[in-house]
Amino acid sequence: MMKWLKDNVAKARATLTAEVSKFKNRAFMEAVVNGCAVVAAADGTISSEEKQKMIGFIQRADELKHFEMRDVIDVFKKATDDFDFDKELGRAAAMQKIGKVKSSDEQARLLVRVVCAIANADGAFDENERQAVREICAELGLNPADFDL
Repeated sequence: MMKWLKDNVAKARATLTAEVSKFKNRAFMEAVVNGCAVVAAADGTISSEEKQKMIGFIQRADELKHFEMRDVIDVFKKATDDFDFDKELGRAAAMQKIGKVKSSDEQARLLVRVVCAIANADGAFDENERQAVREICAELGLNPADFDL
């Protein structure tokens, strides 16, 4: 009986921790996904390789793996739909989401590393994608040279 109670309390605590983690990290998830959308849209096409690389990162990242993939896809779809509607408005909306992690140097730097990996997912990190990452760095107050840009 005590073991059952102890196990269930541990499970409840783990579930609560996951839920709190989701709440605390939603801004980071939205920033990463919007950053991926900015970089993916920079070369004019959003490849399936770029989408898969982003999803793989979200599934493995401790800060983000608690999110339902449906939520991640919905955020990505909204960002890309905004770009499709109007490129400049889409970029502005995405940069606003990205800017929400500016106060955390660790999250900001991780976001830039992730978007660089996404940009290279299709095998080519072209100048348009590099420029998009430099703009993300500017939004976050980071030096692009720190990322070989």
